[in-house]
Amino acid sequence: MEGTSVLSYKHPETLVDAEWLMANLESPGLCVVEVDVDVYSYEEGHIPGAIGWDWSRQLCDQLRRDILSKDAFEHLMSESGIRRDSTIILYGDNNNWFAAWAFWQLKIYGHADVRLLNGGRRKWLELDLPLSTDVPQPEKTAYQASAPDLTQRAFLIDVLKGVSGRSLGMVDVRSPAEFTGELLSPPGLPETCQRGGHIPGARSIPWGKVCREDGTFKSASELAALYEAAGIKPDRTVVTYCRIGERSSHSWYVLKYLLGYPDVRNYDGSWTEWGNLVSAPIEKP
Repeated sequence: MEGTSVLSYKHPETLVDAEWLMANLESPGLCVVEVDVDVYSYEEGHIPGAIGWDWSRQLCDQLRRDILSKDAFEHLMSESGIRRDSTIILYGDNNNWFAAWAFWQLKIYGHADVRLLNGGRRKWLELDLPLSTDVPQPEKTAYQASAPDLTQRAFLIDVLKGVSGRSLGMVDVRSPAEFTGELLSPPGLPETCQRGGHIPGARSIPWGKVCREDGTFKSASELAALYEAAGIKPDRTVVTYCRIGERSSHSWYVLKYLLGYPDVRNYDGSWTEWGNLVSAPIEKP
């Protein structure tokens, strides 16, 4: 399936626009999934035929702070009627925050054809495209995932070593007020930390800077200029982080799939882990 005409991106096949999706909703093998910050948005109306994933229950382990286990991931995919050869189109609110987080997990477990809807739920509503309140009942499958690809993910030990050796390109995608330590978390979000600031050596490149006013991604040249101006270049491992890993998965996607950086990892422990860690160094302006 040809997903977008924005050929300046390194991997344009991972992005579709709303008009393309509208024209291809009935395509065999296509599965549309909505993943929102506000988990009730799906019930209010969603893209016809789309299923909804609740990020707080279905995309994270319920007993420990972690992403889905391989078994739990396979169960979710099977219950969603998804096969290994399905084309998955992800979208959501907040310019695809949690849709990108789902994309990241799908890639960890080796799903080949995953794409984001450029502009997400916002763009679909802006274009006044149809919505539905019908909840699909997909036929269950027997999905088998690949072993987790942990090269997509940064763990605490990786970041500690990288900070010590100044060997990583660290991208803090939180707001400037979170980066300086003025705020511990975005307004209205309860999960916080003991200290404010940022990981030593990190560059502040808020996730929202990669998007246009309508929520769609900026051009490849604009994105490249944004990161290169901050000294984030493709010649070393780049690690993105935020508060709990969802906003940083959005920037991870931009760096890896739109710009083609060869080694990009999402540190989903992020500031909630680092900002609570005994003896971990921080920086403030």
